[in-house]
Amino acid sequence: MKKTKRIALCGMIASLSIVIMLTSHFPYLTYAIPALAGLFMMVPLIECGIGWGFATYITSSAIVFFVAESEAKLLYILFLGYYPILKSLIEKLNKLFAEWVLKLICFNIAAVAFHYISTKFFGIPVESFGNFGKYGLLLFLLLCNVVFIIYDIGISRVATYYMFSLHDKVKRIIK
Repeated sequence: MKKTKRIALCGMIASLSIVIMLTSHFPYLTYAIPALAGLFMMVPLIECGIGWGFATYITSSAIVFFVAESEAKLLYILFLGYYPILKSLIEKLNKLFAEWVLKLICFNIAAVAFHYISTKFFGIPVESFGNFGKYGLLLFLLLCNVVFIIYDIGISRVATYYMFSLHDKVKRIIK
């Protein structure tokens, strides 16, 4: 694929991710929208390579930083935007246990960073964990890990679907 076509494809995917992130201003979509927008990073990753995937993520993150809702943009920038790319790198180890350990470590680092940044810089209140006492945040983190595992499996299935159903069609279009 020529460089101009790669740039065009990555630009379209970045734009699509940005448009999806604009919908994060709607209530109840704060967590789902960044996860959906991050899925689109698989297209430049598969079609153009890891470097192009990261370039697309960085480009979209720079604009998302200014236009998206604060919690959603933090989720996208800190983890969900680049996770499909990171996942492909980690899965090259071909050691299932080590892969899951690395994925969970990366997720938990991002989750703690998200919590710290959202409470310290954006003033998002933590009082919503009050009913669970001092263990509320730990319980929430545990539940987030369960959701993350389901999300990771979902990414694998979406990537498989893309490879078997859409990859050849996209190749013909951008050829």
